[in-house]
Amino acid sequence: MKARPLFVTIPHSGEKVPEFCTWLQNLPEEILMCDVDRFVDRLYVPLLEKMQIPVITTEWHRYAADLNRVPTDVDRSSVEGTINSAGTHSRGFHWVITTLKYPLMTKPMPLEQHQKLVKLIYEPFHNQVREKFLEFEKQGFKKIYHIDAHSMPSVGTSEHRDPGEHRADIVVSDCKGTSSEKAFVDLIVQAYEASGFKVAYNWPYFGGKVSEQYGEPSLGHHTVQVEMNRSLYMDEVTKQYKAELATNVQMRLEKAIKMITENLKF
Repeated sequence: MKARPLFVTIPHSGEKVPEFCTWLQNLPEEILMCDVDRFVDRLYVPLLEKMQIPVITTEWHRYAADLNRVPTDVDRSSVEGTINSAGTHSRGFHWVITTLKYPLMTKPMPLEQHQKLVKLIYEPFHNQVREKFLEFEKQGFKKIYHIDAHSMPSVGTSEHRDPGEHRADIVVSDCKGTSSEKAFVDLIVQAYEASGFKVAYNWPYFGGKVSEQYGEPSLGHHTVQVEMNRSLYMDEVTKQYKAELATNVQMRLEKAIKMITENLKF
């Protein structure tokens, strides 16, 4: 396949908990996996590797350090000495509660521990993202396309913008039109729809800090967040993979990604 300036990041599928994050040890699986984008890597990575599309993943759990936030997204309930009031970043860089309001942290961590998590989890992942943009630029590409792949609950919780709402199969977001040129967003929407998915745009997700940081259309950097409904391929209660459903989803994903790669304008 001809080289194309496209890559994918999957920042929330990691399940490994650092040993020193004691508050996350020995939690029941349904709690520990409540907000993990479980199996997103399992769905996407084989297809991306087959198509020779670069993909950046992580082994680390988002509750310890959320890669779709920034290290300053902390408050007094998560990190000692921060200026932000308790409750302002309950689901920030370090998760204090789950989206089902299960408490994770009973006391804030020392600043040194926060810094350790930044170096262990945040910096390696984001260094890879920056390096990928640079790599494509050195190859002479004027436009670089980046999909940030996630998953979402099928129904919004009280911690979301859409409590009780049943969601589409796919939610595509671009920070309300600021993280990508419209043509790339439209191509992604069309590709997923043509592959049999029901697609929503910028609701209930607008795009996270990954999109905000890297989506700079004026520089030729186009980042779009893509959320997939978890009910399509897993049991949302037990957090287990449903292979019979996932096989069909993966076939449709392959069709969508192929359509995107074949129609990129660079």
